[in-house]
Amino acid sequence: MTQFRVERDSMGEVQVPAQAYYASQTQRAVENFPVSGWPLPPALVHALGLVKYACGVANRDLGKLTKTGKNKLNDEQVAAMLSACREVAAGKFDKEFPIDVFQTGSGTSSNMNTNEVIANRAIEILGGDRFAKDKPVHPNDHVNMGQSTNDIFPTAIHVSVAMQIKNDLIPALQRFHDELKKKAVEWDKIIKIGRTHLADATPLRLGQEIGGFARQLELSLERAQAAIKAVLELPAGGTAVGTGINTHPEFGHRVAAELAKETGIPFIEAVNHFEGNAQRDGLVECHGQLRTIAMTLFNVSNNIRWLGSGPRCGFYEIKLPDRQPGSSIMPGKVNPVMCESMMQVAARVMGNDQTITFSGATGGQFQLNIMMPVMGQTTLESIALLAGATRAFVDFCAIEMEANPEACEASVEKSLSMVTSLNPHIGYEKAAAIAKQAFKSNKTVRELCREEGILPETTLKEALDPWSMTEPQA
Repeated sequence: MTQFRVERDSMGEVQVPAQAYYASQTQRAVENFPVSGWPLPPALVHALGLVKYACGVANRDLGKLTKTGKNKLNDEQVAAMLSACREVAAGKFDKEFPIDVFQTGSGTSSNMNTNEVIANRAIEILGGDRFAKDKPVHPNDHVNMGQSTNDIFPTAIHVSVAMQIKNDLIPALQRFHDELKKKAVEWDKIIKIGRTHLADATPLRLGQEIGGFARQLELSLERAQAAIKAVLELPAGGTAVGTGINTHPEFGHRVAAELAKETGIPFIEAVNHFEGNAQRDGLVECHGQLRTIAMTLFNVSNNIRWLGSGPRCGFYEIKLPDRQPGSSIMPGKVNPVMCESMMQVAARVMGNDQTITFSGATGGQFQLNIMMPVMGQTTLESIALLAGATRAFVDFCAIEMEANPEACEASVEKSLSMVTSLNPHIGYEKAAAIAKQAFKSNKTVRELCREEGILPETTLKEALDPWSMTEPQA
């Protein structure tokens, strides 16, 4: 068996690996872009297969595939093509997509890679020779019918991004939210000192603090939904420059409707195909929501890291689970590794947002943005990182976190900010003087007030009740 076979296209002959399902245009791209070794993300490959399926269904139902003339297919051939699309969407041919992410800016190489694999697999399903010169199912004439890379590749990006947010990121964020909400309820009776500017503030309950984190995750879930909404409009139907040349007027609507049915995501045809082809503002908006989610996850995990600091010389108000030895030189040291992992992921996603923003702002000239492959890859990377880090954080940190009531409550009485509740009784200026005097004399506010006879004991006890400080008072 020979190692290569010869394929031909409009530029001439090219050698292709003998058993590859792809053909000449894919091979040319492989040779032209030996850049990073990063192929398209599998999620984007699968979305390309699904989009091709939706396009095939639309063309079948519109009678385009079975029309008379040179490009006519019979029902069996149409079914084979759609079956091949399904297989690509299911991930059965991921290894047949070797083209580097850093390729032609429209994604033409990967669009043709998809067309070639689907056409050759369809021929194989039909029992034919996928290596034959004359192909009964053609990558351009049939698989790419009514399409251009310029509208199909961004459509696939939108579909893959929305699906990954829905199926991967949102469930991970929901679990994190639910776990924090559970901890907030469990720890609601534990009083601790608040901190602003990393300085002692008035008391609050540990459950209230964790409840604030839970609300941040609740808002992150809303932002994830907003990220999906930003990519619901699909460019399919605009073909090369937005005019819809070589496609049916109903094509875009039908493709969007089929994709909505397949994914459960309410995709719609682009309101304006010239905008839909030329600009990736929706993707920039989408990633902006991901950036904000990353910021939230950084903030929450970093706060948990601070609360778990110690165990003897830090706050240690939360006991984090021991995951692994923390030092190669300090025996017994254990570090907040899950927090640090999450923070690094968040930093990467915030950095990715610069790539997306720059690509959206500078890559769209006239009728096409030529930064699409890196925008698609970067957005999908951000989603995967956020989802993966969140799942790991919940599994290996959040679930096993424990409150340390003794450490929480020990600092409350010592806090100089306890004096805040005396403001209604003695005024701000006198309360400030007491705080300074208590600090200098190394006494608690309560002790100093008793010594100085600032207030009657009953009033003092009521005013310096930490629990009453954790809620508004009528």
